[in-house]
Amino acid sequence: MPHRDRLTGGAFYFNPGLNLLFKVGANDLFEDYRLVGGVRFATDFDSNEYLLSFENLKHQLDKQLIFHRQVFKNYIDYFAVVKTYTHELLASVKYPLNQTLALKGTASFRHDNSVFLSTNSENLNKPSILKVWGGVKGEVIFDNTRKLGTNLYSGMRWKVFGEAYRQINAVKSDLFVIGADFRHYTRIHRTLIWANRIAGSTSFGRSPLIYYLGSVDNWINLSQSRVPTFNESVAIDYSRNYAYQALATNVRGFSQNIRNGSSFLVINTELRWPIFRYLAGHPLGSGFLNNFQVVGFADVGTAWTGLHPFNNDNAWNTESIENGPMTITLDANRDPIVAGYGFGLRGQLLGYFIRLDWAWGVENMQVQPRMFYLSLSLDF
Repeated sequence: MPHRDRLTGGAFYFNPGLNLLFKVGANDLFEDYRLVGGVRFATDFDSNEYLLSFENLKHQLDKQLIFHRQVFKNYIDYFAVVKTYTHELLASVKYPLNQTLALKGTASFRHDNSVFLSTNSENLNKPSILKVWGGVKGEVIFDNTRKLGTNLYSGMRWKVFGEAYRQINAVKSDLFVIGADFRHYTRIHRTLIWANRIAGSTSFGRSPLIYYLGSVDNWINLSQSRVPTFNESVAIDYSRNYAYQALATNVRGFSQNIRNGSSFLVINTELRWPIFRYLAGHPLGSGFLNNFQVVGFADVGTAWTGLHPFNNDNAWNTESIENGPMTITLDANRDPIVAGYGFGLRGQLLGYFIRLDWAWGVENMQVQPRMFYLSLSLDF
């Protein structure tokens, strides 16, 4: 499910972009204990990220403790630059019921400190925004997949979860999330795989979560001047007091925020063909040729606020025109459901699994101009 960042009030979802990741780990002889540390250096050396994880796997009840620190910048109305320092501590336990089914519980503590940078005298005098959250999360996890290669599986895996959070340093501020992610992989012939996914989530409470529909995870947008990463033409209803923001992906063919709301649903289907390995009939000695894949895909998704996506109260279904002292609000007549289709290439280079996608979006029954995505991630 999607990673979430704190909503600072600016219409933009933070993407770390191109960076360097260093990760080291250590196990004891019997692999009962595992220690992992990681550092992600951004190219601007200003949005670095740190991670430290300790796992105790000695008994049937697995235990894990994670410390995570992240720094990133965000913009509010183009005039204010906010630098957010996030520190997060998570403690989780996982109990396997059998070889394929497990229960997992997580308690979390999160400290967000957003500092206004002194870009002008007004921002210089603005106080920092401090938010401290505590929460719990429960998950039911099933996985009987068999790994046939990098990004190639057969079988099924799914997760159903529920979360509850409360802002410790504020009153009347709570967030509840429920969701699920189901994935099925069909082995058509040898390593030719048909992968399908359906995922959705909804949030509610006095400080809900907003989902931005569109694009892919870890998108490195090389055409930012021509194709914006975030679609600011689609309205966002800030009166709902959103506490956090997250991406609802994959919906290729669009930028982030083609639709938004406190709920989302996406369906993805991909045909994955490791062409060189398939034609050879056996694993190849070259890691690049062995993992090189040609992919055809289709995505369908929607995001909304309220009981259903056809609710006329959704903010993305309105369009505002300002002319002097007058503001006119029009019904944008947008179809709540968008789709995308296209093809892509996959390959492993310098230890990274690189995804190249060319996609055409479909909105209001109209095919949109082709978009290109470069991203670093596995599976969906």
